Amino acid sequence: MKDLNTGISVFEDMILGNFLYVDKTEYVWQLIRPAKDFYFLSRPRRFGKSLLVSTLKAVFEGKKELFRGLALYDKPYDWKQYPIISISFANSNLSTAQDVSLFLQDELAEISRAMKIPLRGHSLVKQFEYLIEDLAGSSPAGQAVVLIDEYDKPILGNIGDLAQCQEILNVLKGFYSNIKKCGASIRLAFITGVSKFSHVSLFSDLNNLKDITLNPDYAEMLGFSERDIRENFADRLPAAAKANGMSEEELMQRLLAWYDGYRFSRVDTHVCNPVSIGKFFDNGYDFSNYWDSTGTPSFLLKLMQDKAYSPEAALDDWYDESIFAAYELGKLDITGLLWQTGYLTIKDVRKDDDERQYRLDFPDREVQETFNRRLIELYAGEKRDSEAWSLVRQFRTAIRNDDLEGFLTLFQSFLACISYQIQIHEEKYYQSIFFVVFKLLGASIEAESCTNQGRIDAYIRTKTTVYIFEFKLDKSADEALDQIIDRRYFEKFQSSGLPIRMIGVNFDSTQGRIDGWKILPA
Repeated sequence: MKDLNTGISVFEDMILGNFLYVDKTEYVWQLIRPAKDFYFLSRPRRFGKSLLVSTLKAVFEGKKELFRGLALYDKPYDWKQYPIISISFANSNLSTAQDVSLFLQDELAEISRAMKIPLRGHSLVKQFEYLIEDLAGSSPAGQAVVLIDEYDKPILGNIGDLAQCQEILNVLKGFYSNIKKCGASIRLAFITGVSKFSHVSLFSDLNNLKDITLNPDYAEMLGFSERDIRENFADRLPAAAKANGMSEEELMQRLLAWYDGYRFSRVDTHVCNPVSIGKFFDNGYDFSNYWDSTGTPSFLLKLMQDKAYSPEAALDDWYDESIFAAYELGKLDITGLLWQTGYLTIKDVRKDDDERQYRLDFPDREVQETFNRRLIELYAGEKRDSEAWSLVRQFRTAIRNDDLEGFLTLFQSFLACISYQIQIHEEKYYQSIFFVVFKLLGASIEAESCTNQGRIDAYIRTKTTVYIFEFKLDKSADEALDQIIDRRYFEKFQSSGLPIRMIGVNFDSTQGRIDGWKILPA
């Protein structure tokens, strides 16, 4: 049984250390097989991008023996050595455009020293241009390889400061423009990132760059498929099943519920976050939230707060392919960013005439829990965070006991945890908080569900009961309940065989609280 290590992102260390490596080199072969190509790949954080870049580096260094026993080893590849410019922003923490410039200058200086090639030029842009040309000219292969990992991290790390971000983007635009300018001297360019930003040369100028992010041929290149887990963790599955008191098949289904669900193409293929799977097997087979510990992009939460973003509405919509396109800094699409950062994934695809449309949702239980936890913490703030979580635990008990009066009283207390300064005095705002709380409880909730008489604000279906909610703002609970009755929203659920309860709730925007509710059986 090989050791596991979810922290290694260097291919050579993985192989020489005899760690478990899930063979993805068939995809690497598809990347390197053409005589020349330029690629971009977007994936969420901690998804194996850096390991893939390191694998490509080992290939172009001609280290064939590292690949013995892997799919690539027996391919008709010449294993020719190329000079490599490999730059990774993965572990950088750069706050200004000057920081980015100095970082890149240091990277180029280190590469030129290692390759014994003098670094020519004074400006950063010229130094990169000359280095590509000089390395290609000094090589028997006549070309160089360019690998850039997490190209967008300096932008994402400063997204809250648009002016600073624009300056950083300008530095990167000039730097990356050399990939097109020196194209004749480049055998392969491979760039990874989380997001796509326009005006960074990569997407605005480099018209020969292949974006393989949604290419079905590469949908399983990163992450672990169900097949990968069954084949590569077969020696661990029996112990994991025993530790959790279930059969191996039950364990697999629970693993998929917790960690599987990422879909990166129109084709219905799914992969798990590899770090989460590795940590599960390396932490006593404990079903836990490992993705959360890798860090949450705070800029997204702030953006959602500022724009009063409604997550439940986003999950109900269909989107065209523009949702996956490159964004301008001043026009960030929150739903698109949630997809790129791994909070949402493709759940369904349909054709509308000649246009393909996509529905997005949380990939799995782990990510949904992370997202909702971060939202609760954002709503409550640091000072009242623990109080809010205590209430969430009590919510679960109240719903389990069908205690709606108790639940709504607790929800009143929960709203009191939210700073008045961040409250948004719209009905949608209160609906969103309600939606997040019920998602945290693991309840099946749908917001703004359609009937032939209109749209239900929310319904929750537990194992024992269906609850239909209608919300009003600065009106009355009676008016909310009357709408459920008059429009006969309950008819949609009568065939379920479960008891149905109708709840009208009114929020007082001046007080930021519930000022009344009314409950009736259907």
